[in-house]
Amino acid sequence: MTESDQNEYAILLPGARVAVFSEDEHTLGVAEGLTQDWRFARVEVVPQKGDVKSAIAYSAQYASPDLIIVQTEVIDDEFTAHLEELAGHCDEGTAAIVIGPVNDVYLYRKLVDMGVSDYLVKPMTEDILSKVIAKTLVEKRGVSGSKLISVIGAKGGIGTTAISQALAWGISDMLGQKTALLDVAGGWSSMSVGIGFEPVTTLAEAVAAAARDDQDSIKRMMHKASDKLEVLAHGVDSLFDQSVTAEQVETLLETMLTRTPVVVADLSQSQASFRQALLSRSNFIIVTSSPVLSSLRLARSLIHEMKDLRGGASDSVRLLITMQGMAGAQEVPKKDIAQAMDFEPAGFVPFDPKLFQRMENDAEPLIKDSQGAALVKTILLPLVQNILSADDNALKATSTAQSAGLLGGILGKFSGKR
Repeated sequence: MTESDQNEYAILLPGARVAVFSEDEHTLGVAEGLTQDWRFARVEVVPQKGDVKSAIAYSAQYASPDLIIVQTEVIDDEFTAHLEELAGHCDEGTAAIVIGPVNDVYLYRKLVDMGVSDYLVKPMTEDILSKVIAKTLVEKRGVSGSKLISVIGAKGGIGTTAISQALAWGISDMLGQKTALLDVAGGWSSMSVGIGFEPVTTLAEAVAAAARDDQDSIKRMMHKASDKLEVLAHGVDSLFDQSVTAEQVETLLETMLTRTPVVVADLSQSQASFRQALLSRSNFIIVTSSPVLSSLRLARSLIHEMKDLRGGASDSVRLLITMQGMAGAQEVPKKDIAQAMDFEPAGFVPFDPKLFQRMENDAEPLIKDSQGAALVKTILLPLVQNILSADDNALKATSTAQSAGLLGGILGKFSGKR
């Protein structure tokens, strides 16, 4: 997989059940080992000793899993007939992967044409199996190609919301990628001031609409900031309302990811449980910190805790130093920050209160100012270039409808034979 692919699937996977049928003890052991992968914390992997006939018997007795994996030593007419029979016992939408004995491109095409999601060749490795399962589950939820970029500050008052907004404007209007900006701070959100809209809903109403899959209501709750950028227009919430749960916020997030190829989440002022939920799901994270000691210490702790949350991985995390020059001699020098943090800063945003405050007060995008546009283009957008597929400076929008078509259901073309 490419670096972009790895980032896309380096997330806490959605809850799902995966049944693996194999006579090969090595394959079963690899499947069992997935329970130690942090991404699979909500995925139930059920290794079963058996073959395609065992899978048929299992599916006839139990509810369909989200994904069935079958290993076979022989792929002939009898095996494909059994696959058709297996499809007849599975719910529409179940995905299937076959593990076979030979690397045969014609066989691969035949199985994919029949509706199989993927064909793998033994021997299995945990790396290969985990990536293919992750890819299948993400695509099955309809979010393939959609990216979640979270921006979180080490402390308040260092411009995290301004960076979130500027990044969203840059991705949408400078790179041409359809983007949604999400702030889960409830009544504490200041997004309406910086973007320039009147809040029309609450976070509680938004998550309730997502739970009902009420797309019409969700659409009415989105403020259209430009042709390519929309913002969840909440903010009339009570400041101390804590009725929304992290699980509900995740449901809202999934709804937005099915609507939009890129979601930028501003995690400043949000509840700790919301931050944990979104950071676990993020494809990419930007941590903001000012260059003073107190902020850098918090940023270091935050990055370490995120690494623990994400199974020790930090390759999708970037440290952005904001307000560079505000404190003068009291700041940690640039050359010392990486050593003190044990983490190399990816960029520095100069302290310019007149520019940022003027753009916020006027509800104007930072990119509308020549100096602000240069900052977005040279500092912010390069941070996310590896996760967003670029082609001549214009990103290709990903159609979720096309993504859903990849998996049309278990052996989708068998559905008419039931």
